[in-house]
Amino acid sequence: MILGAHEGVAGGVSTAFARAEADGADCLQIFVRSPRGWAVKPLDRGEVARFRTEARRTGKPTAAHSTYLVNLAAADAALRRKSWNALAEELARCEALGVRHLIFHPGSHEDEAQGVALVARGMAHALERVPGRSRLLVEITAGQGNSLGWRFEQVAAIREAVPAPLRRRVGVCFDTCHAFAAGYDLTTPEGYRRTFEDLDRLVGLSHLEAFHLNDCKKPLGCRVDRHEHIGRGAMGLEPFRMLVNDPRFAELPGFLETEMRFEENLRVLRSLVGGRR
Repeated sequence: MILGAHEGVAGGVSTAFARAEADGADCLQIFVRSPRGWAVKPLDRGEVARFRTEARRTGKPTAAHSTYLVNLAAADAALRRKSWNALAEELARCEALGVRHLIFHPGSHEDEAQGVALVARGMAHALERVPGRSRLLVEITAGQGNSLGWRFEQVAAIREAVPAPLRRRVGVCFDTCHAFAAGYDLTTPEGYRRTFEDLDRLVGLSHLEAFHLNDCKKPLGCRVDRHEHIGRGAMGLEPFRMLVNDPRFAELPGFLETEMRFEENLRVLRSLVGGRR
């Protein structure tokens, strides 16, 4: 697995590469706009050029994470339209920067079937507006509240509901904390095997394109999204030992998301490579 972290972009998106180098990250995830507000300034052309120069210089794979405000399945039509447009705008920024993946949370809705359909329509809206190579990755969620995407069946249904020509640009991001909180036990060899067998059967491992590597503050099946540093939470080290040694995922990026201490967490992950229980 290619190990990295979600790096800050204070001072411009191009500055994230220097932070990644300082942390010892081999890949990085960023925000391409403010994650906490709807208003956004256009990308500066000079900053786009600097970002692409830094990407070439470092050779580090880069992904983006969508703003947390986006809810593609929002029951409120105005909020839903705002979310659809924000996702499209972020995808356009990824295309301009040459960022391959835009990872997003599907959103929440009281009715699962209706929510799945709305998420897929929002994804199609973005993909139609922004042709190119940048891809949308549906993130597996913890299932907090009425969140969608916490069962593999839901993730599969969302992807399948996107029209076929556009579906080629849709993949999946596996968040370890979220999956554990949703009830997928990654802590034993049997649970780990069963989890990825189910993911392959329902979604297809060929569509798995990135990982978020987070331990979980809460117990298995809690459906609460609370990240913890690697090995310091309810999951422990074993799931991460199995992941970093799994040849199926050797070429996929894995991003830490626990703020601060990225360098320390990366050292922990790398210490597990080649290790046995």
